[in-house]
Amino acid sequence: MKARTKELGLRGVRVNMAGCLDRCERGPCVVIYPDGVWYRIESPADVESVLQCHLVEGGRAAALRLPAEAPET
Repeated sequence: MKARTKELGLRGVRVNMAGCLDRCERGPCVVIYPDGVWYRIESPADVESVLQCHLVEGGRAAALRLPAEAPET
């Protein structure tokens, strides 16, 4: 994701690796701040979809979105 962000020339975007974000049961995920939008990422195609839809076009990758709140455990 970090490399693809650079390839797309997205300025003002920082990609950080994190540990568990309390969504581990949903698989690998990312959150985009300051919007607070969560996505499930399972493949390079998912990365591309999130970058294009959310960061390039300013929309949302609806098929990959997760609920805003973490489930109660």
